[in-house]
Amino acid sequence: MRPGWPVPELPSIGPGPLAVALTTALHRSGLPVTPERAAGLARALRLVPPLDRVALYWTCRVALVTDRAQLPVFDAVFSAIFDGRLDPADSRGDPNAPPPIGAEPRTRPAPPDDRPSTPGESGGAAGSAAGEGEDTEREALLAVASTEERLRQTSFADLTDEELTGVRELVRRLVLSTPERRSRRVRPRRRGERLDLRRTVRAAQRTGGDPVRLVRAHRRTQPRRLVLLCDVSGSMEPYTRIYLTLLQGAVAGARAEAFVFSTRLTRLTRELSVRDPDQALARAGATTSDWAGGTRLAEGIGRFVAGHGRRGLARGAVVVVLSDGWATDDPEEVAEAMRRLRRLAHRVVWVNPRKAAPGYAPLVGGMAAALPFCDAFVSGHSLAALEQVVSAVAEERPGTG
Repeated sequence: MRPGWPVPELPSIGPGPLAVALTTALHRSGLPVTPERAAGLARALRLVPPLDRVALYWTCRVALVTDRAQLPVFDAVFSAIFDGRLDPADSRGDPNAPPPIGAEPRTRPAPPDDRPSTPGESGGAAGSAAGEGEDTEREALLAVASTEERLRQTSFADLTDEELTGVRELVRRLVLSTPERRSRRVRPRRRGERLDLRRTVRAAQRTGGDPVRLVRAHRRTQPRRLVLLCDVSGSMEPYTRIYLTLLQGAVAGARAEAFVFSTRLTRLTRELSVRDPDQALARAGATTSDWAGGTRLAEGIGRFVAGHGRRGLARGAVVVVLSDGWATDDPEEVAEAMRRLRRLAHRVVWVNPRKAAPGYAPLVGGMAAALPFCDAFVSGHSLAALEQVVSAVAEERPGTG
């Protein structure tokens, strides 16, 4: 397009439908595009509306492409969708224009040179080989980094079995730590905030009953108890294996309490306490018989509060509920169960993997009834989102110290 010429008008398509259409086509072509990246593309298109093909191409590429190997598929799909609307000749001569289909550079490895090298050339050859080795190492590091970054952003529901195994290894590295609380036990300290009468009187017995030395003390601190309630119903099946891995790591590392529920509540703390993750998950599967069933949200939370929470398990604890909120219970019952849980817990964190879907809003059903009683509401649909769960668990409740 020559400078000064008006930009041809595109059909009126909103950023949301455009992002959904493009990401759907890329996904069907084998490109792993997550709902989060589709939502990010829609936001980018709203902030910077593209005026030509070049701007549209680079906006979509930055938002959706995470690996250099994905460029050929992305360019092919992008051209197939948009080149029928915009003339590719518009960007001819522009050095920043995106490449057409098949224009990716193809290099063929050079054949090995068997000719003997002279002494003067040996130093240069060695330096060249060292440089090539550094470049190869750098490319390998970038490939590993890009693969791990892609796994961090990919939804658990879109992972292959091989990728799922790798992500489970990364999930085991996550450390769930709760905020500390002041216990009733005290320990001596020279500049403690309170006077320890018992130790002061005991020390005075050595000086004829005169309290020559005042013993001061301070209250100890210890981490709050962590309780995890995981929904293992049919709607949560794509996320169950990852969440159980998270539960196993929390039980073995942070001495957390773990429960699962579908149509009934089952305590799995003892089964998940072994160090071997695979053995722990096998024991958990043998204990629970209602995997991939319906969801009795109010029943599960209510039984936990009545059978374990009131006995002290939830009192002052950080309670994490991992569920999509799709329940067959009446919303009033869900609200009542959450109200009772909220009275006992120090902090309630709700993890809902459906939250990351574009346009999601917790307006109806059990999720809408439970949300007013939650201190944090996070998605937890990917490894990056689970890192937000770790931050939400460690966060202190406002107004406490």
